[in-house]
Amino acid sequence: MAEYWSIEVFDDKLPASQWRQSYGAALVEAAISHGAIGWDWIQSRWGVVFEVNFSDDAQWEAFRALPAVRAALDAVPDPVNGLLVYRGRGGASGASSPRRPRPVPSADAVALPAPETEYLHVTSALMPDPDGYLAPTV
Repeated sequence: MAEYWSIEVFDDKLPASQWRQSYGAALVEAAISHGAIGWDWIQSRWGVVFEVNFSDDAQWEAFRALPAVRAALDAVPDPVNGLLVYRGRGGASGASSPRRPRPVPSADAVALPAPETEYLHVTSALMPDPDGYLAPTV
């Protein structure tokens, strides 16, 4: 069964597109000479993705072990945090299978009671003033 592999390179002080210009032809040539069925370059906001399709894992492992491929991966703009190599299509291609719905957390299963509203009744009474006038009191 054919399987895609992705090499994702992130921008750093140098853009990943410059890395692609330097090493892209060597990666494509190495992929073709080691049995790649197809390949694609994807430009993203954060860098570049090289997707390559091999018919089996042994071809991928042989490609990955080539000196030209190892040199290209060692030369990415940020070798510590700027490189991802993984099985599957890269970038924002989405998941290969849809996610299953997760169970509802138990704290969310029961609705909370509505808060009770308190009413304050204010009444004023007219009480006679010592001077004989009616004055409101609270």
